[in-house]
Amino acid sequence: MSKDSSLLKAAWLIAFVTIISKFVGFLRDIFIANYYGAGMVSDAYFYAYQIPSLAIILMGGVGGPFHSATVSVFAKLVNPNDKMPSEKVNKLFNTFLTSTFIVFAILSILVFIFAEPIMNLIIHSSNTELVSLASSHLRIMTPVILIGGIIGIYYGLLITYRCFILPNISPVLMSLSIITIIALSRGDKMGTSLAIATTIGAFLQFIVQAPAVKRLGFKIKPNLNIKNNPELKNLIELVFPAALSSTIGQIYVYVDMFFASQLREGAWTAVGYANRVFQFPVGILATAFLVPLFPIFSRLVGEKNYNDIKYYFHKGIGLLNFVAIPIMFGIILLAYDMVQIVFQRGAFDSEATYMVSQALIFLSFAIIPYVFRDSVTRIFYAFNDSKTPFMVAFSSIILKFILNALFINKLGIAAITLSTSLVTLFNATLLGCILLKRINLDYKKYFINLIKMVAAAFLSFAINFVIHKCWIIPSDNWILLLVKTLCIFISCMGIYTIIAAIFRIEYVGELLERIRNYIKQKFVH
Repeated sequence: MSKDSSLLKAAWLIAFVTIISKFVGFLRDIFIANYYGAGMVSDAYFYAYQIPSLAIILMGGVGGPFHSATVSVFAKLVNPNDKMPSEKVNKLFNTFLTSTFIVFAILSILVFIFAEPIMNLIIHSSNTELVSLASSHLRIMTPVILIGGIIGIYYGLLITYRCFILPNISPVLMSLSIITIIALSRGDKMGTSLAIATTIGAFLQFIVQAPAVKRLGFKIKPNLNIKNNPELKNLIELVFPAALSSTIGQIYVYVDMFFASQLREGAWTAVGYANRVFQFPVGILATAFLVPLFPIFSRLVGEKNYNDIKYYFHKGIGLLNFVAIPIMFGIILLAYDMVQIVFQRGAFDSEATYMVSQALIFLSFAIIPYVFRDSVTRIFYAFNDSKTPFMVAFSSIILKFILNALFINKLGIAAITLSTSLVTLFNATLLGCILLKRINLDYKKYFINLIKMVAAAFLSFAINFVIHKCWIIPSDNWILLLVKTLCIFISCMGIYTIIAAIFRIEYVGELLERIRNYIKQKFVH
């Protein structure tokens, strides 16, 4: 029970701050959609943002290779209860930081110089204005590349010391900076204020992290002590394949951009918004449980305590699936309504809503394999193995291209997100099979619970599909539509919970017991 309480307490805390971050991110997307719609300007920004996002989100963000490598190595070297890190640990931190700064500074300069050829390579279009505008956005955002890896190291240290709030709340700063600058730049027709705001937001994330790391006792003293440094070697052995793996993930995005650029104007913007809606619930859940689990996995691997690894794996992924599966069915049922409520105003019209909702429905199929893939990937990282996730990701590039090519003529924009779901399933399956050779995680228990949850969610979906079709209250404005969507979503979750209890899914009883205990503590005594 103490294990569960500790994990769930951290998960609730992270979920709370992540919800705030995601909500502000949603407001940011609403602002962008309102002012720029789904057209050439938004396409140019989102095309250009893919490279800075590789640094700030995929490589440097929570769960990225720099964060993961830092947690994996430093969790075995430090005691979170110690007031100050040892001189050896501080020296390792500075060597890693200095090396990262040099490499990312060089990359930033190269991207700035070759921005137009890079955009020409990414955007498969004869629209020279689009390429030129995207190149301008990219040059403005090149400092974000330099900041990305450094933020990742800071995130990793803070998580290692159980400082969960700041790493998960700091992305709010980028969203707020974009909202503020868009509001102040209403005459900006080319969207360059978006790129400027993104760069400012990245700097703000770095600025708020630095004092927190300093308070942990880490002092910045640049050095390149790279010879005979086994801990640095471990970091590099983790970072390099994991960074390549993130880059491979970005290649998927470039493949998608190649196909999206052949579709109607605004197609890539629609895919981007669909991904943001998808990441709102799924990102909150994955972050809430996997961030506190990762240091635990790393510590338990160091102790060779494989029974507890199995326990935490099933506890974490079970709770994730229990909430994520009904969300998947809810998205399938309510995708159009949700997108209409969130985005359809200003320059964002009904056609844009249709594009985004179609992309979102097919992307929702990725939820189950997404949760499984990210869970087992953390276990690989805990074993200091980032090569296997990289090789698995690399092996599916051709599959991604083939699937896009097969579906693009029949499904249009939806082909891109459907192929993403299928590739995620492929990666999750392959990683799960490979991990069996290292540790037996008892997948039979996982699949029994999964089948019960899917069956319960499907029955709930069928009932609420009828409710959705028979809804008689007018929904001709966004407030009434919001009421309808909330009522059906609450009905989905409620019916799902009842059916799950009938199926005796273990997490229902545990959830109800915790609610009862909370009520007793707050209101009975």
